[in-house]
Amino acid sequence: MHYDGMTSHRRGPVGGQGPHPVIRLPHEQELFARGRGVQDRLADMITAFAGSMVFVYVHMVWFAGWIMINEGIFGQDAVFDPFPFGLLTMIVSLEAIFLSTFVMVSQNRQAARDTIRADLNFEASVRSEVWSTNLGRALGLDPEEIERQTQELLATNRDKMNSEMGRPSA
Repeated sequence: MHYDGMTSHRRGPVGGQGPHPVIRLPHEQELFARGRGVQDRLADMITAFAGSMVFVYVHMVWFAGWIMINEGIFGQDAVFDPFPFGLLTMIVSLEAIFLSTFVMVSQNRQAARDTIRADLNFEASVRSEVWSTNLGRALGLDPEEIERQTQELLATNRDKMNSEMGRPSA
């Protein structure tokens, strides 16, 4: 995927001296929100609720109540799903199927969001590198020397990270 930054032109700040580009970079949340429909918002809300302690407490009360009723605590006339609680088992199994589907939908949306974020980070890095190279040249710096120093620094940091993680150096 590729997300172009939008550019426009405006007049310069002093006496209208020529157009100056105004770079407006897309924001991850803006791009992500464009593809988010009602069904996606519903899946996210259900997943958020299912991952909360309120969900756990509701189920604790529900299961305790169900078991007490069906063990005859409120009289035999109230029993509707005697042990081994086949109806409860079926309902909980169906709930698990649907919840796992909602979780997968939310995970897929998070993966799409991560892709958007990675694409935007990559574009920002490329933009920064182009600007840095041009600024360096304008200042009379040697790009090859700066790249050599950068590669040395990256290699040193990579070796340090690998040694801290117990991996052999590359």
